[in-house]
Amino acid sequence: MDPVASTTFEERRLTDRRAPSVARQATRRRILVLVSDIVAIATGITVASVVASGALSPGVSIGFGLAVWLWMATFRLYNSRLATDRVEEFARIGRSGIRSLLLLGAAAAVSDLDIDLGAAIVLLFTTVGAVTLEREALRYWFTARRKAGHGLWATVLVGGGEAGAELQRSIDDDRTTPHVIREQVDPATCSSTDELLTMTVAAARRRDAKGVVVAEASLDAGTANGLVRGLLEAGLYVDLASTLSDISTDRLATRNLGPSVATWIAPRPRGGWRGRSKRLFDLAVAVTVLTIAAPLVAALAILVKVTSDGPVLFRQERVGRDGEPFDVFKFRSMVVDAEERLAALAAENEGSGPLFKMQADPRVTKVGAFLRKTSLDELPQFLNVIRNEMSVVGPRPALRSEMAEWSPELYARLQVKPGITGMWQVSGRSGTTFDEYTRLDLYYVHNWSLLIDLSIMAKTIPAVLKSDGAY
Repeated sequence: MDPVASTTFEERRLTDRRAPSVARQATRRRILVLVSDIVAIATGITVASVVASGALSPGVSIGFGLAVWLWMATFRLYNSRLATDRVEEFARIGRSGIRSLLLLGAAAAVSDLDIDLGAAIVLLFTTVGAVTLEREALRYWFTARRKAGHGLWATVLVGGGEAGAELQRSIDDDRTTPHVIREQVDPATCSSTDELLTMTVAAARRRDAKGVVVAEASLDAGTANGLVRGLLEAGLYVDLASTLSDISTDRLATRNLGPSVATWIAPRPRGGWRGRSKRLFDLAVAVTVLTIAAPLVAALAILVKVTSDGPVLFRQERVGRDGEPFDVFKFRSMVVDAEERLAALAAENEGSGPLFKMQADPRVTKVGAFLRKTSLDELPQFLNVIRNEMSVVGPRPALRSEMAEWSPELYARLQVKPGITGMWQVSGRSGTTFDEYTRLDLYYVHNWSLLIDLSIMAKTIPAVLKSDGAY
């Protein structure tokens, strides 16, 4: 047996010495990403030439592809620390394509270059789409490598108290992060900034760490500034964990404000053209899914009807946007008196907070167990989307009875329509605590964008195939 394959994930995290060196690994990753991007751009150009039937000359197509690659480099998409957030990466790829198209238009305006607008738009979508899919495939591969214990960064954590403990838990629980905390330095044990700096640098050298994560909440401003400057002078990378939380990084920008570093945060409006684009997106997805899945829907309806007594569809009142009630549709997966039998099963609840979850729920029919495991019971909810009661992506549609246990801040989830899939649904579902469910819902409400919707949809298919947390 391969000794590496037999070790646990935690053992690999603890024993990885990052051989070859971190610098060489980073270089190899950049080369891999660079070559993959070039292949993806070439693929997009080839597809566009077929779809557009040669309406664009090879020179124009190659020039566009080169512009896309240069914009991607300008947007620092080869810096692994800036290309780890899916939404931000998608946004930068999209901006690279749009700016390249504008450059193409400008070139046509000042020269005799004849460019077919329709063909150019096809080129934009095929190229950006190919690069996005390629980057997503690489993301899964790099994540799998990190989960296996490869490509990890030995790191020292500077932080104490609850702030340090919370940051430690977040890093340990996130298997996609390259950080492995080898040692923690508590600022409370140091009498001065110089002592804290000395202890941190010594810990980094002792643990062969190349980076330091600093919990900003554990330090005063003067100590934080002195420590960060000293660590940088010592040649160590620094991640400064801000006191801000649950804000999408694509909304952030930094600039100097006098001697201070200010973080600029953009608002995220949900109305206007953004709201209309989300509605059009929802309708397009719902109509497409129901059209393609029509034979499957009919077969499932017959299966539910002939295997148990009761209606094919289960209707239950849920709370929608602005607190408006609506009936959610699902294929019936339980016996007809399931609601009446719920009280008798309350002591068996395996969920947290107001969520009732039970893995071996006796009310679930045999066909219902299959429907739930595969999430096919939720197909009729696309009818709710067409009726404008739900969205394809959004918070889980809640029961009114659950609202009694909501915190005041959780009522913010009523500002958007509930969704068929969402951040909670692709993050473990039944295995997610109510506190995490609350945090994920609020993150979505406050950071919503179409790119986030696309990102969640990209995660939904693997989660469904793995039956991740579904029962």
